[in-house]
Amino acid sequence: MMSDLHNTPDAQEQAYQRAVAAKQAHEAELLRKANVVGIGIGLRSARGVQTGEVALIVLVRRKIPPSQLAAEDRIPAQLEGVPVDVQEVGDVTAHDAGHDSRASS
Repeated sequence: MMSDLHNTPDAQEQAYQRAVAAKQAHEAELLRKANVVGIGIGLRSARGVQTGEVALIVLVRRKIPPSQLAAEDRIPAQLEGVPVDVQEVGDVTAHDAGHDSRASS
């Protein structure tokens, strides 16, 4: 059973600050990997259920088994002691928030 000390506001804040530092240190490197479309900080999910654990979230177009990726494109399970959660999001496209393409001229 996990200790309640890990779920205190101070522990969560410390975990968040570690995740921020890991994101800043590794974001550019992660974004250079094939298939990666974004990096964030959030709560880790396991089989679709949030675990409550603060993690570095790596967004990928499609989850691919590590054995099918080049070594340089594999995403580590953790960075600087922060868990890494890989989440599939599909293709990401930018939209102009100031322009409604549905509006007629």
